[in-house]
Amino acid sequence: MTRQPHHRRRPITVLSLLLLVMAVTLGPTPSSAAGTDWWNPVARPAPDSQIGVTGEPFKGTNSQGEVRGFVDAHNHIMANEAFGGRLICGKPFSEAGVADALKDCPEHYPDGSLAIFDFITNGGDGKHDPDGWPTFKDWPAYDSLTHQQNYYAWVERAWRGGQRVLVNDLVTNGVICSVYPFKDRSCDEMTSIRLQAKLTYDMQDYIDKMYGGTGKGWFRIVTDSEQARSVIEQGKLAVILGVETSEPFGCKQILDIAQCDKEDIDAGLDELYDLGVRSMFLCHKFDNALCGVRYDEGGLGTAINVGQFLSTGTFWQTEKCTGPQHDNPIGGAAAPSAEEELPAGVEVPSYDDDAQCNKRGLTELGEYAVRGMMQRKMMLEVDHMSVKATGRALDIFESESYPGVLSSHSWMDLNWTERVYGLGGFIAQYMHGSEGFSAEADRTKALREKYDVGYGYGTDMNGVGGWPAPRGADASNPVTYPFRSTDGGSVIDKQTTGTRTWDLNTDGASHYGLVPDWIEDIRKVGGQDVVDDLFRGAESYLDTWGASEGHKAGVNLAKGAPASASSSESNPFTSYAPGRAVDGNADTRWASDWSDDQWLRIDLGSTSTVKRVTLEWERAYGKSYRVEVSTDGTTWQSVWATTAGDGGLDTARFNGVPARYVRIHGLDRGTDWGYSLYEVGVYSS
Repeated sequence: MTRQPHHRRRPITVLSLLLLVMAVTLGPTPSSAAGTDWWNPVARPAPDSQIGVTGEPFKGTNSQGEVRGFVDAHNHIMANEAFGGRLICGKPFSEAGVADALKDCPEHYPDGSLAIFDFITNGGDGKHDPDGWPTFKDWPAYDSLTHQQNYYAWVERAWRGGQRVLVNDLVTNGVICSVYPFKDRSCDEMTSIRLQAKLTYDMQDYIDKMYGGTGKGWFRIVTDSEQARSVIEQGKLAVILGVETSEPFGCKQILDIAQCDKEDIDAGLDELYDLGVRSMFLCHKFDNALCGVRYDEGGLGTAINVGQFLSTGTFWQTEKCTGPQHDNPIGGAAAPSAEEELPAGVEVPSYDDDAQCNKRGLTELGEYAVRGMMQRKMMLEVDHMSVKATGRALDIFESESYPGVLSSHSWMDLNWTERVYGLGGFIAQYMHGSEGFSAEADRTKALREKYDVGYGYGTDMNGVGGWPAPRGADASNPVTYPFRSTDGGSVIDKQTTGTRTWDLNTDGASHYGLVPDWIEDIRKVGGQDVVDDLFRGAESYLDTWGASEGHKAGVNLAKGAPASASSSESNPFTSYAPGRAVDGNADTRWASDWSDDQWLRIDLGSTSTVKRVTLEWERAYGKSYRVEVSTDGTTWQSVWATTAGDGGLDTARFNGVPARYVRIHGLDRGTDWGYSLYEVGVYSS
């Protein structure tokens, strides 16, 4: 979830601060569409929303055997159940019908005077016509962040328009829930996640009932990539569950002390996996016990920083970035109403302009969680992670050749793009206006061509982010209704629900049903090439997911092997012998004397094909070093080298070569100390 700052009014204080963190149907009746048209229900509730699409949804694969279709990699269908249940008004479906589903929160009646979140997020006084069905005078709207945008029939329209993958991120925030005055349930994050998962399955059952029974509907929750591929080949929508919360597994940190442990992480990951969750974020908005976050900017960033202090007892801490990546600048913009909530004598720190990186990276518990996700074949969302945390996560994935990395809605430093693609990961761009979306898609097109991948979008609907504004009916190239779907098989006209008809040109992307219209707008603005890349998204997403499921940990040929070195640091209390770098214990290490030309040699016992070497450096790292191999221990061949080592976890990849001996040859130290390695891994794959 992400959002832009909005003006607000007093007297909302702690409430407004924490809300700003969110930058974050009737019994069936016979349908006239019943018949041989499998895509139309045999019993849709009446009355209900119109779809506005005619023609059969495409099935099967293309001539290359690939599935086709658009990917929404970041949506929040059930966010109305989050934050105490009264922050997002309206439901995606109701057994009592559309009038019950699409109605405002009770406190918004009669004129929105108590629509607190409305006037915080949208300015003004928050007043609006609360009536949803059937008039929809004031909502849903592209700039109304408090009303349901994911009504099932609107999602149906997106599917009919060509979408084939939807990631439903189960989302909540316990702190926001606790301070929001209107709520009707517990603020426990995991309780909300369980409920949202259940209701997603209930929505599947609700749609199935319209189509004649279990498994017959178009909304299919999938838990592995082969299921997803089968669903898409049938022309239906594959729905994947994800999680986006600020304190997963209860992993809050207070005064830098973790409020969870490894057992909590294992239990949490197991429960989420059993719920069907296959992707997740480890941190979001606030630093937690797992990782530091990528900051929000300006006044919003200041407000969230205050919120972090009130929640965790610590402000964000910055440092100079060591590479081209950087976190969003915190800046010096004031947030007076938020700052008033700080204890007497406490002020938001000032930050150096040249220090834009969060000191907090991936913690030891965070690394444990990342590796736990790998063991369960889950995919990691790196959006919202600090660059320090993201860099370490990518290092871990590269060391294991694990492809399961996602960036789903433009909250990752774009300098990571090639590393994500190099691993086999998937990237989606936030649902920006067609001009901005097309420009960014064009900027990264060369990398997509290099790695032969498709593209996705993250709508973040119900995610308090704001959506594309209308370009206006007088634009030189407006969407012209009706228009053909990307596959050419369907005709898409304006969408009507109740007595309201939406037109993207004048209404903007007000709800999920207008996703096909927005894609047509992209075609008008950015050209067919952008849409073609998006249409390849389903295959690329499943490639990433399938490769994650099929990943096998390589056998470390170096573990326990005899090792020797040019020197070893002497210490009367601790051994830094060469074997400490291959003992499989990440807490022991080899350390050399404090001079440049040093080496560590590993005897694999017999000749094997070697393709990959991993090096986990201690603070005393090699800036310039080579990986060398030999079959006889006498004649050495350099297979990989760097002059820009920066410590941490390095992975050297090269074409497979026969080797019995592997040598790490340090040429230039990165510190005044010697060379020090916690662990060296040698792999044939």
